Amino acid sequence: MSPDLWKFSLDLYARPGVEHACLELQDEGVNVCLLLCGVWLEQRGVACNEQRLQQLRQLSGSWDAEVVQPLRALRIEWKNRALQDADLNSLREQIKELELKAERRLLERLEAAAAEWPGTQQHDSARWLEALARMEGPPNHDALHQLRVAVSGT
Repeated sequence: MSPDLWKFSLDLYARPGVEHACLELQDEGVNVCLLLCGVWLEQRGVACNEQRLQQLRQLSGSWDAEVVQPLRALRIEWKNRALQDADLNSLREQIKELELKAERRLLERLEAAAAEWPGTQQHDSARWLEALARMEGPPNHDALHQLRVAVSGT
């Protein structure tokens, strides 16, 4: 398991079914960066508690709302028109790169916030995943299950 949250997230995202599950959850309003951070913390054996959940949520909230979401909304808005316009498609790809960079910065901030949390617990991804997904709305149990399956292979 990678000690770096960004690398861990890329490795996990590349596992079969994870991208689809993350996109489903993202479409439902779940902050996938928070979920990936939760899985990473679980893999490190960090205990999940309300104080830590709130700290992660506060840290990610404004960055996600003010930076990631507007970039994503613009990228999605331009999707169909970019199919017919090469210039717009090029700009859309640049927006997509910026969105990914913004997500990376968020993951780096989450990693920094959790860097000193001790890893003393048994692995229990359900606790982090359920808690973080529930904070964002009713969890999509099928998508969360897919993430659990992928995590069990790490």
